[in-house]
Amino acid sequence: MDYYKKEDGRDETKVDLNDPNDISYAAQQAGISPEKYKEYAKAAGTNGRQAIAKYIEEHGNEDLNS
Repeated sequence: MDYYKKEDGRDETKVDLNDPNDISYAAQQAGISPEKYKEYAKAAGTNGRQAIAKYIEEHGNEDLNS
């Protein structure tokens, strides 16, 4: 059995960017709004939790709309 996958098939290392509950939880963990989290995920080009967290850490003060 895959160590990272839950029994229902979810992969805790990734954020389902189509699931508002998953985005909300990940955003709460990051201390930002769900809308901003989706923007960062899109800018990071991934749905990997660690990669998005690293992107937020490195680019958190930048305006993504410029």
